[in-house]
Amino acid sequence: MEKIKEKEKGIPFNLENEVAYADGSVVSKTLLNSLAGTVTLFSFDAGQGLSEHTAPFDAMVHLLDGEAKITIGGNPNLVSKGDMLIMPANVPHALMAEKPFKMLLIMIRGKQE
Repeated sequence: MEKIKEKEKGIPFNLENEVAYADGSVVSKTLLNSLAGTVTLFSFDAGQGLSEHTAPFDAMVHLLDGEAKITIGGNPNLVSKGDMLIMPANVPHALMAEKPFKMLLIMIRGKQE
């Protein structure tokens, strides 16, 4: 299995510049991957998305650019640049790019209350 190369620690960087848009694609870049959790940067071209799925832990999304529809438990949420949203553990969710968008996904593994 190939080791994921994380972002160099202790060096400032700009999130929006770390991942580019790609025509008709979803691009992801893992910034941090540890037993405690993951931090992943994504870009979605318009019309691209992630189909409905669940995760065993809460996940927080921060939109850095653009606009997306994030559906959680059947309830759609329109989110745009600057918005944050917490997707609860074990609840089906899906993402769709209404416009091209970039997001930071933070998943902390641990005890669920």
